[in-house]
Amino acid sequence: MARLAGDWLPPAITFVVVAVLWQVVALNNPYVLPTLESIGNSMAGDPHMYWANMLVTCQEIVIGAGAGILFGFLLAVAMSELPIIEKAIMPLIVVIMVTPVVAIAPALVVAFGFGMLPKYIVTGLVVFFPMLVNSLAGLRDVDQKALDVFKTLHASRWETFRDLRLPGCMPFVFAGLRIAMPLAVVGAAVAEFVAAGQQAGLGSLVTISAAQADLPVTWASIALLCLLGVVLVSLLALLRKRVLWWSDADVIGR
Repeated sequence: MARLAGDWLPPAITFVVVAVLWQVVALNNPYVLPTLESIGNSMAGDPHMYWANMLVTCQEIVIGAGAGILFGFLLAVAMSELPIIEKAIMPLIVVIMVTPVVAIAPALVVAFGFGMLPKYIVTGLVVFFPMLVNSLAGLRDVDQKALDVFKTLHASRWETFRDLRLPGCMPFVFAGLRIAMPLAVVGAAVAEFVAAGQQAGLGSLVTISAAQADLPVTWASIALLCLLGVVLVSLLALLRKRVLWWSDADVIGR
């Protein structure tokens, strides 16, 4: 019980202090920040609006970020097995990654229309690079002595990958996911900001309400985006404990 209190008490105190400071600033500057009560009333007044828009953002995260994470990992596998692939396409990937996503989004809309596909692509691009880099580092960080044992046993490339490289890279994969999960929320929101088309999602709600100077709706939407990120990171931490029960590596926070 004392350990549990030690883990939760400091962040709880921090949040209470932030909430008090927020209220003080909001009460004295109503045109800058809404009060916490007005934010809560906005959520309670129209929960369907927030829920519907959150589902759209979740859809973008699941499909867009899921595809970006999967493609990043599979490409890392290909690069680790065939270094010529890395030499051939890594420069192109770096060029794409350093290009601002807000500049790419309008071109994606022109290419793929005003549907959800451009938003999926933007969300996927945001998470792709950290997943690729971390997975590639993990796949190459193989214990040389263990690799020599596999060679001595005449293990095939598939057996070496399945029994050595894949389990060994999992801490790095989860480190990449720890970066990718919050970025997925950011990517989905940015996609809704800059990709024209369907005005739905928490990011779009932030844009529309801010244009109308509706501060309670704006900050309620931002709070839900933050909550969504926290939930994703928390679920990832639980999944890591299940998958990496054998690992003592402090690659990501537990």
